[in-house]
Amino acid sequence: MTNSPETILSTTLETDLLTQQLRREDALLRGHFRLSSGLHSDTYVQCARFLRRPELAAPAAAALAAQIRAAGLAPDAVVGPAMGGVVIGYELARQLGIPGLFTERDAEGLMTLRRGFTIAPGEKIIIADDVVTTGKSTLEVAAVLRALGAEVLAVASLIDRTGGAGGLDFPHFALLPVAAATFAPESCPLCAAGVPVVKPGSRPHPNPSLLDSQNPAGEGL
Repeated sequence: MTNSPETILSTTLETDLLTQQLRREDALLRGHFRLSSGLHSDTYVQCARFLRRPELAAPAAAALAAQIRAAGLAPDAVVGPAMGGVVIGYELARQLGIPGLFTERDAEGLMTLRRGFTIAPGEKIIIADDVVTTGKSTLEVAAVLRALGAEVLAVASLIDRTGGAGGLDFPHFALLPVAAATFAPESCPLCAAGVPVVKPGSRPHPNPSLLDSQNPAGEGL
């Protein structure tokens, strides 16, 4: 297995089984959704519903850990962005036998390392998240880590929604690629068809009145 910046699919957890588990937990939804980025989509992934079940989260993290080991990577810690990366980051760290930390946004919305967490220069880090879509949050975490002198080895996620366009300069390990159509609100065919739109995510938009009038950069699920 190479370390090139590409998504590496699991060989230890069948994607069909994972898909069934996600759907059974209502974690993989089809419909009409307004994403955190402001875009509309026909698909939404809510991994929190999947990760609430330890008997599902542990085998999934074990599959990611197996990919990391098979690639010959030896991380010193796992760091995930709050909130999506907290649970999977902890469980992945447990599987790898290393510390699990998380970043979070400060009052100005900037990603930062808080709560007494420290990263030493030269430490090798795996970033963990539940879903990677645009790669924005992943790159924000990478910037925090690199500013501290750490080396980012890869990102590991349950779901890859980038379609190969995440713009990452390090490998992406993922268990399941999920293809989803996304639309600008003004050209959304679901809106044109009169299908009601719902906003199921956890991150509030900084200006809800602009959700349907612009497309701010952001990580949408």
